[in-house]
Amino acid sequence: MAATNIVFLILPNIHLLDLAGADQVFHEALEYGADIKVDYCSYSTGIVSSTDLPFGKLKHYSKIKINKGDYIFIPGADVSFLLSKEMKAQKELFEWTRSCYNEGAYVCSICTGAFFLAQTGLLNGRKCTTHWKRTNELQAKFPSINLVENILFTEDERIYTSAGVTAGIDLALHILSKIKGDNFSYKVARELVVYIRRQGNEVQQSVFMDFRNHIHAGIHHVQDYLQENSHKKITLHELSDIAFMSARNLTRIFKKETGINVNDYNNLLRKERIKELLKNPDISKAQLASLCGLKSKRHLSRLMQII
Repeated sequence: MAATNIVFLILPNIHLLDLAGADQVFHEALEYGADIKVDYCSYSTGIVSSTDLPFGKLKHYSKIKINKGDYIFIPGADVSFLLSKEMKAQKELFEWTRSCYNEGAYVCSICTGAFFLAQTGLLNGRKCTTHWKRTNELQAKFPSINLVENILFTEDERIYTSAGVTAGIDLALHILSKIKGDNFSYKVARELVVYIRRQGNEVQQSVFMDFRNHIHAGIHHVQDYLQENSHKKITLHELSDIAFMSARNLTRIFKKETGINVNDYNNLLRKERIKELLKNPDISKAQLASLCGLKSKRHLSRLMQII
């Protein structure tokens, strides 16, 4: 299976953080072994950022091969440029973006990149967002879009848009979870010291992401260990050593910080593992129990009743 291409379209006057945040997510994913390829392109040479930082030589967008299932990111840039005559004159670039989408690619804007995407026509009738300072302007300039405010990012028929600046990181992590799964995305978020946030308007539950909205390092270490070792039988005393506290103190603080006790949290992780393993129709209940760190098939049956 071919690697998924992640392509960043670098426009003049690009905002560095809009690019760097999402780019770093995929760089860390590569470090963890994700089967992805990151590339960069533009329509011009001599690109400089909004802070006058120059870029080296970039590929022309026409030289980039986009396949079905690949992702094109358009980081934000100065709106004055995105609405300029120079930008509006890039008819072939707009057509290339539409063509990539029509051939099955995902197209994603970060922050004010939505102003570029709106000019392609791909946002017409679709949900979208941008930086909160620019939402009214985006809606006024492009009345056919379905603007959504107070949201981190939107997703509508393979078109993604994010709110301002760091929301691009949230969008990139969300997309990474689509490619590699929630647990992988969580590992990358942890590497970036970022708490994964959901869109806010969807009921998207994931035990790998829930119960993490706290800053207690010891409890995070315990949660990390449980997530990475859901196939093992783990005792409370082992976890207390990881947290550098007594078993009694761990029990109390874990519940205080997460709102759930250690055993219930571990069972939620096991249920997720069971769901994944059940995709294999040849696996026996005895094997399933063993692979989930359960004592018996009876324990497994109890968990399966509430899956």
